[in-house]
Amino acid sequence: MPVTCTEDNRKLTASVSGDLDHHQARAVMRTLDEEIDAALPRELTLDLRDLTFTDSSGIAVLLRAWRRMRQVQGSMKVVHTPAQADRVFRAAGLQRIIRFEA
Repeated sequence: MPVTCTEDNRKLTASVSGDLDHHQARAVMRTLDEEIDAALPRELTLDLRDLTFTDSSGIAVLLRAWRRMRQVQGSMKVVHTPAQADRVFRAAGLQRIIRFEA
């Protein structure tokens, strides 16, 4: 599974691993949607430390998760973004709307 989720006290952490491309994006989106619906978290942390590659599909995943968290009136942050993914996300300007932390 490319995404593993844990929830504690309405704080959801989703760890994404492997390649986040068009082959995996749909499954990651589906899992995140299900986990957000079940937990109704106040905060979502996307941990990308084990992400090996992403393309524009990763942008779509982050934007969808950000929108879903706004719908449930929660916040979102992205942590441990690898260099390749960071370049993709910065080129898209995601840092203007999504909080990225080291």
